[in-house]
Amino acid sequence: MSQQTQAKTFEVEKIRKDFPILNREVNGYPLVYFDNAATAQTPKQVMDAIVDYYSNYNANIHRGVHSLSQEATDKYEEARIKIQKHFNAEKAHEIIFTSGTTHGINLVANGFSSILKEGDEILVSAMEHHSNIVPWQMLCEKTGAKLKVIPMDLKGELIYAEFEKLISSKTKLVFLNHVSNALGTVNPVKSIIEKAHSVDAAVLLDGAQAAPHIKADVQELDVDFYVVSAHKMCGPTGVGVLYGKEEWLEKLPPYQGGGEMIATVSFEKTTYAGLPHKFEAGTPNICGGIAFGAAIDYMNEIGFSEIAAYEHELLEYATAKLKEIEGMKIYGEAAEKTAVISFNIEGLHPYDIGTLVDKMGIAVRTGHHCAQPVMDFFKIPGTVRASFSFYNTFHEIDLFIEAIKKAKMMLK
Repeated sequence: MSQQTQAKTFEVEKIRKDFPILNREVNGYPLVYFDNAATAQTPKQVMDAIVDYYSNYNANIHRGVHSLSQEATDKYEEARIKIQKHFNAEKAHEIIFTSGTTHGINLVANGFSSILKEGDEILVSAMEHHSNIVPWQMLCEKTGAKLKVIPMDLKGELIYAEFEKLISSKTKLVFLNHVSNALGTVNPVKSIIEKAHSVDAAVLLDGAQAAPHIKADVQELDVDFYVVSAHKMCGPTGVGVLYGKEEWLEKLPPYQGGGEMIATVSFEKTTYAGLPHKFEAGTPNICGGIAFGAAIDYMNEIGFSEIAAYEHELLEYATAKLKEIEGMKIYGEAAEKTAVISFNIEGLHPYDIGTLVDKMGIAVRTGHHCAQPVMDFFKIPGTVRASFSFYNTFHEIDLFIEAIKKAKMMLK
């Protein structure tokens, strides 16, 4: 499909009107926001949900008999159900509200500290975000378990044959990202989950980068844990969810102690509440949870298959244009990837490129993208990362390409 045909079928200009920030200028130029893998922009519909909460029914939840508390509780639990249905979790109490992906990962890692023992093994992939490396290293230090790494190749794809060699009866946990934040690679998670389950190992998927592009079905995947952040999906920062199979959530001890997560408390003994409250100590980000539900509604109204098709066109168009630039090196050319391009230009530091294109109104990410082992694998200090969303346009890509060319001329 040509870019013109795709642009006609996907009403991107209509969608862009929902995002006030896209109307602003940066350094005298129209903003071109290509840092969506770090955080997505927020539509008016989500902002309206936030304003509505604080304007009309701001109250603490689950604890009050008064009308505002009951209304806030209803809205918060409605958001949980929206998220349950979106990810096709079997039960609403399998959805645990967190502060984000990192919180969800640490919650699970903390729980497994009482399950693992010396000699057990944990597998992670070579392309993980630091938040899916450091908690497992800490867990291994506590328990005596060993951390092993599934290697990747120069295309930015995991080497499945090596994974098959690593996994064994000693493997208790497998953790990997559904989509790489640094490379955009979509990992073969279904096959990995099946193989892990064949040795009775649990699997956690970091869905932070997948969720904005792929409508993950946790039952179809048969994954044990799935973690996401709202701000990657047009929602607010500071809120996310952990999906966990009920049987696993029942096994894990509470992550934090406090109000809400208890059934009874005395100075002699405390008993814990059932799911999901067992893992939701204290006053939650009520407004954030409700706004996350609004963001899920917004993206589903556009349609995830439509979003994926349009973003793929953007990816192909930008990739082809970038490859025309002399000295261009793209990292991560997997057969299946989301709308992320990590690249360098020979002889130029990525930070310098990022700084110069910002002067022309282009927002990109530079550095190691919290995936330093990936950069070490390619023997580079970092990359320029352009990441696209469904509200970006082909015209913005053209402006980006011109800015890159200008930056290259200035730095040579």
